[in-house]
Amino acid sequence: MKPYIAIVHKDANSAYGMTFPDAPGCFSAADEIDDVFAMASEALELWAEGMLDDGRTIPETRDFEVIRHDPKWTESFSDAVFVIAVPPPRVAAPKKAA
Repeated sequence: MKPYIAIVHKDANSAYGMTFPDAPGCFSAADEIDDVFAMASEALELWAEGMLDDGRTIPETRDFEVIRHDPKWTESFSDAVFVIAVPPPRVAAPKKAA
């Protein structure tokens, strides 16, 4: 699986906020720039675990250029501080009810 693209924003006096176009509902924040990758990875892992626990499939990731030209994300890219690629999470199979 391709990496997940995270769009990172930062307003004055705020944390770095991250959104993931290919992980609907997944977002994260980090107070320090040094923590952005760790927080992004943790958010994706928890999101993927939740998806599997709910019996949903994890959508395929798209190429950066495809996401960048997606009209739903154009504005997010235009005011992003930077964009990162985060490796896909390693998640276990969903837990089965006893």
